[in-house]
Amino acid sequence: MKLHTYEWGDPEAPLVVCLHGVQGYGGRFGRLAEERLAGGFHVVAPDLRGHGQSSWEEPWTLAAHVEDVLETVEGPACWIGHSFGGRLVAEIMASRTELVERAVMLDPALIVPADYAALLADEELAADVSFATPEEAVEATYASLTRPPAPSTLSEEIRAHLVQGDDGRFRYRYSPEAVAAGYLELAKSPPPWWHSGVPTLIVAGMESKFVSVGEVAAYTQGLGDRLEVEVVPGGHGVLREAFEETAGAIDAFL
Repeated sequence: MKLHTYEWGDPEAPLVVCLHGVQGYGGRFGRLAEERLAGGFHVVAPDLRGHGQSSWEEPWTLAAHVEDVLETVEGPACWIGHSFGGRLVAEIMASRTELVERAVMLDPALIVPADYAALLADEELAADVSFATPEEAVEATYASLTRPPAPSTLSEEIRAHLVQGDDGRFRYRYSPEAVAAGYLELAKSPPPWWHSGVPTLIVAGMESKFVSVGEVAAYTQGLGDRLEVEVVPGGHGVLREAFEETAGAIDAFL
């Protein structure tokens, strides 16, 4: 299935593909593209299945997401993935190594315990996250961040991801069922992507728990000096909470 995409930069420039996490959408990479990448790259950021303006139909498996992405964009490319998107980059590195020139994983969700994945899925299905106004959604997002940036940097991106329901309330444009399925998929063991030989940058949030020291040691054993790890301030949302540090690491790596 072809996905809805956001694009920046010259279509003839080298390709960078950006994959968002669950609950997100391709527009989350707008600031990174506009301020850092579009001058030298053609940046493409799809809305994954079940998110944004792409189809919300099943299945919501890792395999289906990978198939969608590879049907939507033509590699080879440099790939950037946040959280669930980082896991998708790992899946592509393992199965279609020739399509990945360099990989950037932003606090990737590569190994998630089954009980924690089930808890996240249950919480997603039980909740009805909605807001009376877009302003309330913006305020709630800032309150949830470990290291909030200046309010003006995220307001437009948050508002663009909202849709007003028949009840008049605003919700983020994604399927809760697709998000819950995504969490459960993360409990599956990842393929040995670290044997791909692809130069890889991992950016980890200092206060996030998604990337462990043990994981990094295993990846280093496979990739050696082709692996770079950058720890930045804040939590899981590294592009939001530590934009300058994260973007700088990406700039230097690409």
